[in-house]
Amino acid sequence: MTEIDAHTERTTAKDPDDWATGDEPMTGAQRSYLQTLAREAGEDVPDDLTKAGASKRIDELQARTGRGG
Repeated sequence: MTEIDAHTERTTAKDPDDWATGDEPMTGAQRSYLQTLAREAGEDVPDDLTKAGASKRIDELQARTGRGG
């Protein structure tokens, strides 16, 4: 498996607001991970989030729970 260095990761990450499919409903994987993070943070997750909205919420909850990068 090829590793991506931290600089490449930061400079190639695309803002969720710029995603071509960002307005589509969140994926099953996003929903599952959000539910896990929300449970740990003691919060609820709306069922109607878009892919972009779910991505942003995941980032927020990762920061609050200490999970993720």
